[in-house]
Amino acid sequence: MSSNLDPAIAARLKRSPDGLVPAIAQQYDTGEVLMLGWMDDEALHRTLTTGRCTYWSRSRREYWVKGDTSGHVQHVKSVALDCDADTLLVRVDQVGAACHTGDRTCFDAGALPLGQ
Repeated sequence: MSSNLDPAIAARLKRSPDGLVPAIAQQYDTGEVLMLGWMDDEALHRTLTTGRCTYWSRSRREYWVKGDTSGHVQHVKSVALDCDADTLLVRVDQVGAACHTGDRTCFDAGALPLGQ
């Protein structure tokens, strides 16, 4: 699939075999980790140009913009690549719940026990 992503950015990305990069959404002012989604080049392009997080649904095989259905929008504040260029950190201002379950974060399911 072709994309309008800046070729200089596209050249830096290290994608999975299916062309995706994990994108961690983090609340920009508190540092709270909200969710993990997946982006291909076009999803990243849309995220960078619209100011709203666009992800690729691996199960539905289609793009989705966070909040279009739920109203729980992610307003993008910044996007950064990690040192290996294989993960994105998207700092957002999250409106409402980030998780599809209705929780603020997808990481509310409970901590795993340590030292077991």
